[in-house]
Amino acid sequence: MVVVVPSPTAVGNEKLRAMELPVVDLSAERSEVSKVIVKACEEYGFFKVVNHGVPQDVILKLEEQALRFFSLPLSEKQRAGPADPLGYGCKNIGFNGDTGEVEYLTLNTNPLSIAQRSTTISNNPSKFSSAVNGYVEAVRELACELLDLTAEGLLVSDRSLFTRLIRDVDSDSILRLNHYPPIQVDSNDRDSSPSSYANSKVGFGAHSDPQILTLLRSNDVGGLQISIEDGVWIPVPPDPTAFWVNVGDMLQAMTNGRLVSVRHRALTYSRKSRMSMAFFGAPPLQARIAAPPEMVAPNRLSLYRPFTWAEYKKTAYSLRLEDTRLDLFMACKEEY
Repeated sequence: MVVVVPSPTAVGNEKLRAMELPVVDLSAERSEVSKVIVKACEEYGFFKVVNHGVPQDVILKLEEQALRFFSLPLSEKQRAGPADPLGYGCKNIGFNGDTGEVEYLTLNTNPLSIAQRSTTISNNPSKFSSAVNGYVEAVRELACELLDLTAEGLLVSDRSLFTRLIRDVDSDSILRLNHYPPIQVDSNDRDSSPSSYANSKVGFGAHSDPQILTLLRSNDVGGLQISIEDGVWIPVPPDPTAFWVNVGDMLQAMTNGRLVSVRHRALTYSRKSRMSMAFFGAPPLQARIAAPPEMVAPNRLSLYRPFTWAEYKKTAYSLRLEDTRLDLFMACKEEY
């Protein structure tokens, strides 16, 4: 049963909707898995993946390093900043005035870049970079497996069409570690339960991810929400054993709008801090983004003009979080 309730943080007619979200089990039969992924990406642009094969110790090693970094005094954390966009950021998100109750550390996934950045992040840079590299390698493999399955489900002849961009040595993929501090609530507040929305604040505002695919792992604290309908938000239950996966703008463009880049946000409403680790699989800067022939038909012309990731990334960084970006790259706005 779907339950719709007004959100305590409502803006206008905004509502919260409890809904069962798609689950992809990678231990199931491959042809069925590819169908489930495509259906989830068409309807939600989002799904949970279980039996994903990423070793628990790899996840915990990075989480330990992230917690150690975020527990440092602010002056020490600021040695790794400001985020430009790589590095440490606190409350300020991007370059255009967006803010939130979050601190974060953004890293390029290139091992050399990680090694260089680690010297300003940790007193044991080799241990930190080892944890990051191990996690990136494992999660990149998972992302590629999911994208291969997506290509199979879409019946794209070039099965490595999407994964080739992420595996490229010049891939612009990034890793972002997020820490959402706990909300301080009045002990006399009648609605001060650990997961109450009554005291919620925006941690990371509503947006879609510009890259190809995002893989998110968080601790056991909720806060993530997705929106597949204007004004309606679906809370995502925390599950530290799984990954949440969302379609990015590039995958929407490369599938000619068949798969949808989902809008999402993070709220802080708990007395316990929330930690998340997001891998954003991206193409090389000069990669040409266009839909393959299988995604275009006489009754479904190309929605977007060809462009490079560098061009799109520059546009994304010039806008606010909530701004829609793909509309600026449409081949013919009247036909959308």
